[in-house]
Amino acid sequence: MKLNIALFVFTLFIIVQSAAQNDHQPETTAATGLPYHEIPSYPESYTPATVAARMIDALGFRYYWATEGLREEDLKFRPSDKARSSEETLEHIYGLSAVIVNAASQKANEAQPDVKGIGFEELRSKTLQNLKKASDLLKAPAAENLENYGIKYKNREKTTEYPFWNLINGPVADAIWHAGQIVSFRRSSGNPFNSKVSVFHGKLME
Repeated sequence: MKLNIALFVFTLFIIVQSAAQNDHQPETTAATGLPYHEIPSYPESYTPATVAARMIDALGFRYYWATEGLREEDLKFRPSDKARSSEETLEHIYGLSAVIVNAASQKANEAQPDVKGIGFEELRSKTLQNLKKASDLLKAPAAENLENYGIKYKNREKTTEYPFWNLINGPVADAIWHAGQIVSFRRSSGNPFNSKVSVFHGKLME
């Protein structure tokens, strides 16, 4: 009888402790339906397009978890008066994601994306959806020749084109860079990156 009571008390203690820990952990489920809670399965074959798509998937996964559970004070944080805040950095990443998806869609960039009136959750969703769409387009059979997927900037006077190489060392690499900044900034504002996230395995480690 005493043993059963002891086991009951111990089990109750574990449940309470687990609940208390969960109260302080950022949301770790894909309840929002957003892509990149986990990195997608890798393609069956190596091609220039599937490798490029995998780089975008890696960016999407990092961005998802860099931005998961951000609070208002995290968004407003800036390391110095002259630096971008986390919120401004996220707006910049959104602009980069637009360039990436336009290149994958073989569309020209005609204007900077308008972020006025867009809240954090919508901005995050639009960025992740852009990256997912770009990756899916590059995984499609039609995307065999990356020479057709360069960056195009169009204004009233002319259209300026850059090869796909510039998409890699420009917007893709830049967005990865800035996602890392968000991780650093949120740590400084007291809301560190979820330690269970494995960027090597591309999933949350339980």
